[in-house]
Amino acid sequence: MYTTRPFNAILTSFGLSILILLASCTGRPKINHTEISPAPDKTLLLQQKYASALGTDILLINNITLYSFIDDWIGTPYLYGGKTKLGIDCSAFTETLYKNVYNKELKGSSRDLFTQCDPVSPDQLKEGDLVFFRIESESVSHVGVYLTNGKFVHATTKKGVMIDDLKETYYTKYYYKGGRIEKSK
Repeated sequence: MYTTRPFNAILTSFGLSILILLASCTGRPKINHTEISPAPDKTLLLQQKYASALGTDILLINNITLYSFIDDWIGTPYLYGGKTKLGIDCSAFTETLYKNVYNKELKGSSRDLFTQCDPVSPDQLKEGDLVFFRIESESVSHVGVYLTNGKFVHATTKKGVMIDDLKETYYTKYYYKGGRIEKSK
């Protein structure tokens, strides 16, 4: 009997340990994976960010390719003659945007780009139209791409690629004309 009691005690102890282990494994609350929300969609984040920046409705930010491109280039420093993210000027930025977003090849300076456009009045500007400025010059010296609600994206000499408002005093003073690149060109 002495030989079976220690064995029974070990067996009982082992059995209880197994039961406790199994109970602790099955007793944990199950995670319902449908309750865990995924990371916010990049599209929605871009829409929220640019709707706020442009002072417009989120539903009007629907050219995600455009806003993703802008998001990628915002803050890129200005470099006269530059064409990369190390530095870019206004015409090269416009050309790069048009190539990547609209699959259209544009070439030349801001003056050259102006000659490739059909004129558009300020109240008829649409997303993707070009806006031209004559900054302390008799001829076109700067270009940007119109977005919406009076806002445009461009490469500035002081802050690089950024979004500004045509209603700002500086841009009102130097604004020249809007232009649209027609599909046939």
